[in-house]
Amino acid sequence: MRFAISIPQLVEDGTFDPAAFRAFLTRAEELGFESAWTSESTLGAAPMLSPLETMTYAAACTETLRLGCVVFVTPLHSPVHLAKSLASLDQLSRGRIEIGVGTGGRGRMFSAFGVEPDGLVARFNEGLKLMEGLWTESRLTFKGRFWQLEGAAMEPKPFQKPFPPLWFGGNAPAALRRAVRHGDGFFGAGSQTTEQFAGQVRLVREALEDQGRDPATFQIAKRVYLGVGEPSVRVRLGEALRRMYAHAGPEIEAVGVSGSADEVVAGLREVADAGAELILLNPMFDDADQLERLAAEVIPQLKNEPSRSRTPSRPGAHAEPCA
Repeated sequence: MRFAISIPQLVEDGTFDPAAFRAFLTRAEELGFESAWTSESTLGAAPMLSPLETMTYAAACTETLRLGCVVFVTPLHSPVHLAKSLASLDQLSRGRIEIGVGTGGRGRMFSAFGVEPDGLVARFNEGLKLMEGLWTESRLTFKGRFWQLEGAAMEPKPFQKPFPPLWFGGNAPAALRRAVRHGDGFFGAGSQTTEQFAGQVRLVREALEDQGRDPATFQIAKRVYLGVGEPSVRVRLGEALRRMYAHAGPEIEAVGVSGSADEVVAGLREVADAGAELILLNPMFDDADQLERLAAEVIPQLKNEPSRSRTPSRPGAHAEPCA
């Protein structure tokens, strides 16, 4: 079982503490977390920092920690600009970037981004193919439905070759099959319960078999919102989740794992048994304190258990480009 930590992104106006941010990431690196992740929420009431800028700041604060976003809602981005930003960040971090991508679904204010909801999946597929072309070809001629380039060059390429690992989000069966066909891994959402995630993993494994893909070349992960401590953490976690998912009903509280260290261990064990090889631990408050408690009270119990997971493939071993 492998563990990642969420990068603190919830920052009220005027309250960002650079020293605390650096200390959190330095400590996460010292404690042996293999990666740290952001998420993307451009519009919303929760005060969430942008992922790219947060990852860039994090890269300057660390030496070995891998850094990612799950997920960039890529149809809302210019793929040329996003490809340039990610290639630059991979260079600046000396090859420590992981990239999560997803369509984001139809529940978005598409008009704010100049994007039509029709053809969302086609736009996602074409944009990803364009990014991969810019990352791998010295000159790219691209004649797509949404974007056209003639002999375009983008330098420098990503530090990782051919480009950083690609994780796919999503929950629909078609999205899971697309992840297996084009990605390096599937990342289950924090807004999904463990039971829902287990069903997604079953579909992923069926797709791996149907497509004749070696499971050892494909990783499975899940974000878990959590809180360790006294019974009051359940109330605090529920409040934080309702604030982040303002349009969700009270059932959103069921996605969290909270309570004593033993209760959190039990909840994370269920996530691992459902198929997660990498678990992204996502405290929703008291980030520094929760980091220490997870490292001291929770992770050692899980790491001392017999391994249920296979060894993952090396980062950056890609399937064929997205078509």
